[in-house]
Amino acid sequence: MTIQHTRKIDSIKIDKLNGFVYPSSIGEIEQTITTDGLKNLSIQDQPILNREEILPISDNSSISNDLTAWDKFTDLLNRTIDSKSCFSQGIFSTYSLVYTGGDVYEGGVLNHNGDIHFIPNNAVVGQKISSSGVVSTYSLVYTTTYAYRGGVLSPNGDIHFIPFYARVGQKVNKNGIVSTYALAYTGDYLYMGGVLSADGYVHFVPYRAARGQKISPTGIVSTYSLVYTATNTFRGGALSPNGDIHFVPYSATVGQKISALGVVSTYSLLYHDLNSYQGGVLDENGDIHFIPYNALKGQKVSKNGVVSTYNLAYTSGHYWGGVFAHNGEVHFVPSLGTTIGQKIMNGVISTYSLPISGYASGVMLPNGDVHFIPCNANVGLKLSTLSAYPFSLGVCCHAFFNKF
Repeated sequence: MTIQHTRKIDSIKIDKLNGFVYPSSIGEIEQTITTDGLKNLSIQDQPILNREEILPISDNSSISNDLTAWDKFTDLLNRTIDSKSCFSQGIFSTYSLVYTGGDVYEGGVLNHNGDIHFIPNNAVVGQKISSSGVVSTYSLVYTTTYAYRGGVLSPNGDIHFIPFYARVGQKVNKNGIVSTYALAYTGDYLYMGGVLSADGYVHFVPYRAARGQKISPTGIVSTYSLVYTATNTFRGGALSPNGDIHFVPYSATVGQKISALGVVSTYSLLYHDLNSYQGGVLDENGDIHFIPYNALKGQKVSKNGVVSTYNLAYTSGHYWGGVFAHNGEVHFVPSLGTTIGQKIMNGVISTYSLPISGYASGVMLPNGDVHFIPCNANVGLKLSTLSAYPFSLGVCCHAFFNKF
């Protein structure tokens, strides 16, 4: 006989069968318990959407160089990633968009209510996908050519668009209200992508900017000095398990990072060239993978700061950012004209066919779907892993994954 019931609990829930711990910041959780005789017992928790308690808060500012926060975070991944048999090999599907064009969106952000917001580059309207899969548009306060590239979810629930050419900042708050704010430093083609730091600041990644720029959790904009500046330096970044923010080298000849204490420094790269990488993704081992754009080699930085390279399976295409999937794979997102997908898991890199290209970055959803963000594509594209053990929304919005 099979018995199934659902109940709601508060704060932390421990699945003793799998050692899976949900963080207290997730708050109220819907728990489904299924019993089948006496031998089989499965417990699956799902965070209830549209609640402030599940808002990502940068791990309560506990991310530090002792890797304690990373060890706790990986506990949240182990049950899903270790259950490889619970996944399909990946099913691609397309869906209709409301608004399309050339270079319309670059980057996407998962909101605390489960919506995916596309970051407007040339778009004159915002576009989002609801947690139920409904695509819709909304009005923006500020639009211009090449306005923003990449976005970050702030601890207070604001989604910040990263200014590329824009002269003002723009954000969407947790209630969907769009507003603008003054920037401390503006210019042409300044920043590409952003990263949420351990203390809750949104850092803009410098592309041609001579200054770093960040926004505090309370909305205060400030700048800071960089060690290395040049033209077309970095595109995108990622938060390392030790609390360092790594900028991903596009045409930079050195790496640059910001420590958890705010110290900016540079380090040597093993491979660099013009237009090498664009975007970075943290994998289950704590490595930050630079996503190859023109690079002929893969390159990554370990959680201990060790730089290494690896062979790619396909080097004729361009990839524009990447995304982590529920089964532990890091997928490179296909840019315009790239019809061969590429992914890496546990050091093994492989390729696969794609139905279409023209995307920029991607977003992981709790249910196992990975959405690629349309840049030049006229349809949406998602990869479904059919996860039997979905991630919580808190995991998907965590600072380790909350970036472009």
